[in-house]
Amino acid sequence: MLSEYMRNFIEMSLKEDVGSGDVTSESSVPMDLVEKGYILAKEEGVVAGIEVAREVFHQVNKDLEFIAHKSDGDMVGFGDVVIEVSGSARSILMGERLALNFMQRMSGIASRTFEITQMLKGTPTRVLDTRKTTPGLRAFEKLAVKLGGGVNHRMGLYDMILIKDNHVDYAGGMTQALAQVSEYLGARNDDAPPLKVVVESRSFQEIDSVLEARDESGIEIERILLDNFSHAEVKEAVSRYSSKITLEASGGITPENVRGYGDAGVAYVSMGYMTHSVKSLDFSLKSSPHVS
Repeated sequence: MLSEYMRNFIEMSLKEDVGSGDVTSESSVPMDLVEKGYILAKEEGVVAGIEVAREVFHQVNKDLEFIAHKSDGDMVGFGDVVIEVSGSARSILMGERLALNFMQRMSGIASRTFEITQMLKGTPTRVLDTRKTTPGLRAFEKLAVKLGGGVNHRMGLYDMILIKDNHVDYAGGMTQALAQVSEYLGARNDDAPPLKVVVESRSFQEIDSVLEARDESGIEIERILLDNFSHAEVKEAVSRYSSKITLEASGGITPENVRGYGDAGVAYVSMGYMTHSVKSLDFSLKSSPHVS
């Protein structure tokens, strides 16, 4: 189910692309021509964005018939027919590029996320995304992470308290930062949505400070984020603290080193890689269901 924000963003994106009209299709394709278009996978991966493409074509022309031959989160291979669209040829052409742009970007993210989950297979570790997303596209990109088997971190600055190094430094220390968080939560309206608290730690000493402050203030902390800890340090942290708090490793985690964090036994790793360094998956729209 797409959110109102996502539908509105699709509408805005169509206005950006179409402007005053698709002059190429209007000048070369008969107005009453009815045709079929097929979105084909050009490489193997996890498909994401099918429902987004449905919304694109629906906004272009609600009379277009949209048939999904795959579902979001399915594996696809070269030549697979993913979507079939029937109706006005001009409308199909008008929605083609935007639908493909969303699908290619989202499928690339879903595919890379799936690869990371496979690298972590056999460990207790799950992979989280970050806020390192394309401005305006965060909801789409985080949906793609979920479709690839990952877990969404906070959506933005508004739905989780994540105390990082700068917050601690500006507040004057970990104890002071957590004391102010406790005061903030205590004054918060009872009808306000609940906020989870995650605290970033740069050392074992800071972890101890977080746990001491938690116990003194009674503040509920969801997990501690281990910032730029090595594999050995994460393993030591898991041994010392996993019975007391959930742990997340973050900072400099790549496909090349992620397995080491899984083997260290941490509950979560967070990776900007899945959204900021991804290659799009290749799809194309053709008039035939066969790859030419």
